[in-house]
Amino acid sequence: MRDDLTALTTPRRVADDRFAIDVPDGWQQGRGAFGGLVVAYLIRAGEAAAGAPDRPLRSLTAEICGPVLVGPAELRVEILRAGSGTTTLAVRLLQENAVQAHAVLIFGKARATDFPWPSSAVPVGAWTDVPVAPVGPPHGPVFAQHVEYRVESGLPFSGHKSARCAGWVRIKNPGPARDAAFLAACIDAWWPSVMAQMTVPRPAATIAFSFQIAGSLDGLDLDAPFRYEADSPALHEGYLVEMRSLRGHDGRLVALNQQTFAIIR
Repeated sequence: MRDDLTALTTPRRVADDRFAIDVPDGWQQGRGAFGGLVVAYLIRAGEAAAGAPDRPLRSLTAEICGPVLVGPAELRVEILRAGSGTTTLAVRLLQENAVQAHAVLIFGKARATDFPWPSSAVPVGAWTDVPVAPVGPPHGPVFAQHVEYRVESGLPFSGHKSARCAGWVRIKNPGPARDAAFLAACIDAWWPSVMAQMTVPRPAATIAFSFQIAGSLDGLDLDAPFRYEADSPALHEGYLVEMRSLRGHDGRLVALNQQTFAIIR
């Protein structure tokens, strides 16, 4: 089996509403699989069940209930409503009959574009001017070996004054697909920005994940990294809210993500 992201996250259909996936070794973050991989599974199963290429993913809201472990997993899809313009699905990922992750996904056709809206593009500089950072095992998560990081601010455990990260991110072997699942994996690949304020490692886990497609990839060099920015506006009783954005190399906004992390200890 190929080890590119497209192949690893494309499930096998076993029934109209059921899919199977084999969670690979080498993509862990702690005990379980990297959250971007898990969300990509949910997206691809939802896309296959929706069966409507003219209705791309617009929004996803997910919870990762427990660690998704190496080995077989089942994806169960329920179509909540298929309307004239949008299709809403629920997808559950199960291992040993326990729900480890679930999501509600909204797919929608293109709608009115005849009203003015300012460009989302901002200056982002040249990614080639930022060196690659050595992030990966044994000091970083196992899955980071599959990701290229170019860090401008917010190195983990550096005692930074603010919970903010910025830089460039790229999946090293994405495979042929450059789609919603691919973008979800890219935007989730970075560490929680609060880790920039820490001076010693502390484990954290995503428990809630909201994701929106915010722009087109048309005209971008899809082998170039994406500009990544994140900041954390709130930390309360060990639960951290983080806002993330992903931009193309020309500064256009392509995806938005809000996560809730639990600081485990």
